[in-house]
Amino acid sequence: MRPRWHAFLDRVRERGDYDTPEEAERAARVVLALLGAHLVGDVRAALAARLPETFAVVLLNPLQAREPLSPERFVRATAAWIEGATEQTAAWDVSAVLSVVADAAGEELTGQTLLQLPPGYDLLFGRPHLSR
Repeated sequence: MRPRWHAFLDRVRERGDYDTPEEAERAARVVLALLGAHLVGDVRAALAARLPETFAVVLLNPLQAREPLSPERFVRATAAWIEGATEQTAAWDVSAVLSVVADAAGEELTGQTLLQLPPGYDLLFGRPHLSR
């Protein structure tokens, strides 16, 4: 079942300690667009089905990644897409969004998602127990 847009965004806002819903939404859109570029097939579709429709569209229509990004490069890419972000604030953004995504996805789908990503993303999803 898809979480409602407001509920999902409220959880991102709470985890990221954002002052406004707009800040949380900006972080969610950037992180999900970058994540979608690294996922394929049934896993990406299943993950999108667990997100509010607005964010599912972002996940399903990403820019194509030329190569898989390490977690560190993923954070740097996020910083490049968020005006005024630093690598430190982008790491916070990524973790806030991906931990809420993991909650929505559940353990099994999160584990399948992590299998499509380079090692180290388990920490960004807040799920170190799912590491390979």
